[in-house]
Amino acid sequence: FVFKLTAAKQQDHFFQAAYLEERDAWVRDIKKAIHCIDGGQRFARKSTRKSIRLPETINLSALYLSMKDPEKGIKELKLEKDKKVFNHCFTGTSVIDWLVSSNSIRNRKEGLMLASSLLSEGYLQPAGDTSKAAAEGLSDTPFLDLSDAYYYFPDSGFYCEGNSSDDDVVLKEEFRGLVVKQGCLLKQ
Repeated sequence: FVFKLTAAKQQDHFFQAAYLEERDAWVRDIKKAIHCIDGGQRFARKSTRKSIRLPETINLSALYLSMKDPEKGIKELKLEKDKKVFNHCFTGTSVIDWLVSSNSIRNRKEGLMLASSLLSEGYLQPAGDTSKAAAEGLSDTPFLDLSDAYYYFPDSGFYCEGNSSDDDVVLKEEFRGLVVKQGCLLKQ
């Protein structure tokens, strides 16, 4: 899960991720930065809370722990799409449904904002082409309230079976652990 970034001055920088999804998240963030800079825009990773005006009363970390609760949280499933099996994941619709049923939000539009915040801060990760494309900015919102948009918790043991591309092969390993803070290299 190593990738190389070559700077304009022919300096090579090597990055190593712990697993495929982390590598893909880094690549996605770096591509966004390059796209901003190439377009003449200034790139700065803003706090999600500030950029979408998330109320101070919302604690994303506590919400994440509630979502992961084995009894009352979001149920992780084995889902299949395009001849791929996604283990330990859930749909975008189930996230919004859970937020509504837990009285965390008033409506689905508010749920999209909150789920997008969880995604931006690394509490949720996209799984599958539909949700990954939205997270990369190819949709109106980074998070999709769809039954065919799959997501997973970073420390859930997610893995995918049946990928056809050699570039996307994910080994049948379970990755567990606690995400303290996910981020990316902003400046060296």
